[in-house]
Amino acid sequence: MAQEVAAAGAVVWRLRDGTVEVALVYRRRYDDWTLPKGKLDRGETARTAAHREVREETGAQVALGRFLGRTSYRVGTDRKVVDYFAARYLNGDFAPSDEVAELRWLPVPDAMARLTYEHDHPVLMAFTAHPADLTTVLLIRHAKAGSRAEWHDADELRPLSRNGEKQVAPLRALAAVYGATRVHSAPLVRCVRTVAPIAGDIGVPVTEEELMAERKYEGMADAAQRRLVEIADEGGVPVVCSQGGVIPDLLARVAAESGVSLGRRVESKKGSAWALFFTESRLVAADYIRVP
Repeated sequence: MAQEVAAAGAVVWRLRDGTVEVALVYRRRYDDWTLPKGKLDRGETARTAAHREVREETGAQVALGRFLGRTSYRVGTDRKVVDYFAARYLNGDFAPSDEVAELRWLPVPDAMARLTYEHDHPVLMAFTAHPADLTTVLLIRHAKAGSRAEWHDADELRPLSRNGEKQVAPLRALAAVYGATRVHSAPLVRCVRTVAPIAGDIGVPVTEEELMAERKYEGMADAAQRRLVEIADEGGVPVVCSQGGVIPDLLARVAAESGVSLGRRVESKKGSAWALFFTESRLVAADYIRVP
């Protein structure tokens, strides 16, 4: 019986003498040149799998970027479905293995010509649709909090619920694959506690952002929009934690200013994230991520 096999991979890129180069791998078993990819392990997300497979096949530590698209093709009687992401090379050296015999860094036109399979071409074309060197901002809605009706203290002190605490670990994993470098949060206990473990992982403080809190956002949306863009312009890979009364409107404003469509409805479930991609103070792409 035919099955659908989930896999993930990446267009791994680096800058060399001002030229964007991407990594292709050669598999002697199949005599092919492809983008690094592999099957998802049980319980693994596509982003985590792409990050892991790149490391296993190329030796590279990377920071994921925007979603580039999905390919689908038959392998025997099964259908393999592969999600691809951009991935910035950080460090690491290639070592040949039983699976991958060779790695080559090539300018995009040369890589396009070298790829064995036609279904890889649209992925590489999607990569070229925007500049490679984008700034990533992870905008997170805080994890689930305890019942407002059962909380008798100030609302900003309301903590995460037991289910909310369980949402923190996947958010930490997400921040790791995107290479988070800074952490910002609305100054509410449930927001700070959602991202404090991420800050601990990378050894930075949590910077409080009053404008990312609902109580400040109302009437100051323009200032909050400017602040989010300022955070992007400061570079690195910042994480920003906010609330459900802020994120949809804030994103709609930033997207409209940049001419980016986010669809008819901007989702923002508790414990979810938006990966936002900026260049020169302008949003160019955005991926909504439902975290398990």
